[in-house]
Amino acid sequence: MNPTRHRYPKSRRLSGKLAFTAVREGGRKESRGPLTMRAMPNELAHCRFGIAVGRHCGTAVRRNRIKRLLREAFRLLQHDFPVGYDLVITVRPHEPLMLAEYQKLLSGGMVRLHGAWNS
Repeated sequence: MNPTRHRYPKSRRLSGKLAFTAVREGGRKESRGPLTMRAMPNELAHCRFGIAVGRHCGTAVRRNRIKRLLREAFRLLQHDFPVGYDLVITVRPHEPLMLAEYQKLLSGGMVRLHGAWNS
């Protein structure tokens, strides 16, 4: 028996300016609370995740906390997401939320984005 492993390896990370630009230009958009999510299908058997948090969101401590919470939310939910998407999250200024709230925002947004690509 092999239980589902909740890891976040480098293969699940979206990195590089070209990858972010491709998703921003060609992806579908969904806004949930302080998050704007863009998703675009990829040719992989898993989702890749990228985060963009600008200086307008606060000090480095606040920005890094938001990024840590979003990465953890993705790590825990990645097996529930439909496979084969590149996902970029852009964060608007806000007070950091609880992990469960970020999970709720991510899962709701991903359901809508998946539906938009399959309609």
